[in-house]
Amino acid sequence: MIQFGIDILLQSNPQWKDQKIGLVTNHAATTNDLTPTRLALQKAGYQLQTLFSPEHGLDITGADGHAIHDGFDALTGLPVVSLYDRKLAPSAEDLDKLDILLFDIPDVGSRFYTYLWTLTYVMESCAANHKKLVILDRPNPISGRLELAEGPILEATEASFIGRWEIPIRHSCTLGELAFYFKDVKKIHCDIEVIRCKGWERNQMQSDWGVPFVPTSPAITSFQSMLMYPGLCLLEATNISEGRGTAYSFTTAGAPWIDGHAVAKMLNEMGFDDVKIKPVNFTPTDANAKFKGIACSGIQMEVMEPAYFQPVFFGLVLIRLLKQMYPTQFEWKPYVTMVNPSGRQHLDKLMGIPGSEQLFELPFPKFMAEVTKITQCRDWVEEIEPFLLYG
Repeated sequence: MIQFGIDILLQSNPQWKDQKIGLVTNHAATTNDLTPTRLALQKAGYQLQTLFSPEHGLDITGADGHAIHDGFDALTGLPVVSLYDRKLAPSAEDLDKLDILLFDIPDVGSRFYTYLWTLTYVMESCAANHKKLVILDRPNPISGRLELAEGPILEATEASFIGRWEIPIRHSCTLGELAFYFKDVKKIHCDIEVIRCKGWERNQMQSDWGVPFVPTSPAITSFQSMLMYPGLCLLEATNISEGRGTAYSFTTAGAPWIDGHAVAKMLNEMGFDDVKIKPVNFTPTDANAKFKGIACSGIQMEVMEPAYFQPVFFGLVLIRLLKQMYPTQFEWKPYVTMVNPSGRQHLDKLMGIPGSEQLFELPFPKFMAEVTKITQCRDWVEEIEPFLLYG
């Protein structure tokens, strides 16, 4: 069974155990026996003073992109400072009360999942306020195989809170590895310690860990959601549902005007043998979901060969196909969030490149050639290699 960084920490007795500790975390962060990290530390005698929570809040129930307010944790009785509201990083006042800061939040392996960027703001705040940062590392749930990394690499002009710095969409790293990488390339003078997880090999995915799946946010509710997310999240920039508000989030694409049987037939004829595609009918129920209460038709996808599946490539082809099949109904749409109140240029921010909508105007053969090129990120493998912590 995998041992997370928190499991390794609980087996040790660090000299800072009795110091005043802050913890950046959420309810998805647990030991390998599913005890919430914050409770496990408190019961083990660590002097936790303050909790800090990312997007979706400590209880991971907050809607996508909605501001989260400060509060108190019923489980530990500790105050909770939100890092997805008026501020994105702990303030000097927050850190003045603490001796050391811990970070334990599960990632999903995709650039536009915001927990990574919360980590970078925490690193900068710790550097500015001369506080040590201890990262309790976790495996990448969709594997650490660098050959499965997919671009585009983010361009600086498209930086946002869903992609702050220059990495590919699927990065194939742990947050501990990325912390060391950013510390070096962004010259963040922060005292960082990464407590490595044990028992993980880079080719392993969450389904190989021997630990039950824990949802990491309201719409990442299954391992299949994680696998598809790097590609299906691109649907956020369209008027096509990505399955939010249903039991099929990020494994489904649909709309009231789509013929799911026709789309499934077209994709299956294109030879995507590593993913099972079938028609589905669904009605979103979440108040913030597209087409709330409206019956939709579309496709449901199940990845059959996770070791080979390329979700970004698949997601781009899916959008291109839907745009071609439904030219009068398909639209690019803003996606409003707390960090992008206008919601504009959402596809550019997700893709990390300017003018990304123009890609889908290319004739299909040129589109396929361009997508093949931009999703490759061979330079990333060479660049990140010195910072890898696991074999």
